[in-house]
Amino acid sequence: MTKSKKLLAATVGAAVLATGAIGAVAANAAGPAADAKTTVKADAANRNLTQSTHLTIAAATKAAQSALDAAAKEGQKVSVAVVDRDGNTVVTLRGDGAGPQSSSSAEKKAFTAVSWNAPTSALMGRLSKTPNLKDIPGTLFLPGGAPVQAKGAPIAAVGVAGAPSGDLDEKFAQAGVAALNG
Repeated sequence: MTKSKKLLAATVGAAVLATGAIGAVAANAAGPAADAKTTVKADAANRNLTQSTHLTIAAATKAAQSALDAAAKEGQKVSVAVVDRDGNTVVTLRGDGAGPQSSSSAEKKAFTAVSWNAPTSALMGRLSKTPNLKDIPGTLFLPGGAPVQAKGAPIAAVGVAGAPSGDLDEKFAQAGVAALNG
């Protein structure tokens, strides 16, 4: 091989090596470091994320309609509200002839039940020990709210208002919860 051919071969070899090294550096720069800026991996080790369970709109509607149907079978004119874990209203149904205050009362009963993960009838006893509980905005400590649970944790609640007694309201709310289990 002539001296000029050896020089040419060495130059080409060096160029190939340099290109490979630059390509490897570029590939590494575009790898995990770039992904970290745009992607959060939700694995068990990442303690910055939580998961929560929510009823679908279809399930919430089924629960509300079941509560309304249970009331209608007994000739009661009520309103029903279903709230999610955060107390946001998902569905409200105002039955034919239900009073104008019943929708708002149903929402507050559902909010109260999901907030404390207990039927509102059970929460009424807490007012004697802590009367200021009734001052918490959005709550109503009257029977008629029933929590919906998954693995013991509240994921929603059904509230009913408008029947002549809180016991009936709560009975109908429980019918809504039971519809989700069937």
